[in-house]
Amino acid sequence: MPIEGATIDVTFYGVRGSTPCHGPEVSRYGGNTSCVAVDVPGHDPIMFDLGTGSRYLGVERSTEGFHADCFVSHLHWDHIQGLPFFPPLLAPGNRLDLYAPRPERHESVADVIDTILCPPLFPVGVADLPGEVVFHDLGNDEVRIGDVTVTSRYIPHIGRTLGYRVDWNGISVAYLSDHQQPGVDVYDMCPGVEALCRDVDLLIHDAQYTRDEFIQRSTWGHCTIDYAIWTGKAAGAKQVALFHHDPMHDDRMLDQVASVCGRHCTPNVVVAREGLTIQLGA
Repeated sequence: MPIEGATIDVTFYGVRGSTPCHGPEVSRYGGNTSCVAVDVPGHDPIMFDLGTGSRYLGVERSTEGFHADCFVSHLHWDHIQGLPFFPPLLAPGNRLDLYAPRPERHESVADVIDTILCPPLFPVGVADLPGEVVFHDLGNDEVRIGDVTVTSRYIPHIGRTLGYRVDWNGISVAYLSDHQQPGVDVYDMCPGVEALCRDVDLLIHDAQYTRDEFIQRSTWGHCTIDYAIWTGKAAGAKQVALFHHDPMHDDRMLDQVASVCGRHCTPNVVVAREGLTIQLGA
């Protein structure tokens, strides 16, 4: 039965794309790479991606008996580089269930991580961490976590990439951190994107480039701010959070985006920043 008045919280711990950045010019929106937490009443945290922002999530929430389910969009470095620095994994008895797309050139997600986290690239492997990491390979799937449904669908990017949708108690969140726009001024969406985004309460979407930047980088696997907003509107999303900001987009530039979106955009559009919590439901 639906729980009347129940809400979920979506908190941003890392909002930057490609590489972390630092300095006073990005201090307000943040410079950590992708990590978002979805808090559903009565459930362990559901995480999207393990970029450098995940370290701050772990510092805030690291407790004895910690457990979380983390859905990784793809295995590019900026989305997993927080894994060996995730504080809960430094304590025995803690566990992270990590879900990610089935790799094309390796046997499993665990195999990919083992090739990255090992000497000489890194001093220790996953098996050396005191906490436990359990790997799950995903494709076009549905995962049940208690009474939460997490849907995964392949979406266009470079290499196998998943978008995700969380549904609970009539509330829904879609997460498409890296999404290749079909072309300059081409507005279309594939069936997987449509399935994830249709009528969601919140769409978190790649918004890495301006139109002029996209013209120069049209094959780099990302999209424009305009395309992110169009996707939300075309899919009937109630709210769009612009995400995966380019490292060169400083606070002043993102303020300008937020100002224009606040005046002219439908649906409601926010520019994601570290520390922002959006409450959905009720």
